[in-house]
Amino acid sequence: MRISVDRDVCIGAGQCVLAAPQVFTQDDEGLSEVLPGREDGHGSAMVREAARACPVSAITVRERSQVRE
Repeated sequence: MRISVDRDVCIGAGQCVLAAPQVFTQDDEGLSEVLPGREDGHGSAMVREAARACPVSAITVRERSQVRE
């Protein structure tokens, strides 16, 4: 799995941080970002829920088979 946050779309609602705090955080501007080293979801079952909870769909979750290295 590979997770990314489109910071141009993010409005800083923080729903991702509430759903999966071990994967997401908010920066000083309040925008969400993936914690360093957690781009693979860190085994969290809540990553997909965090993406669904984002009110502006700023989070992309790709399965490993969809990711080009």
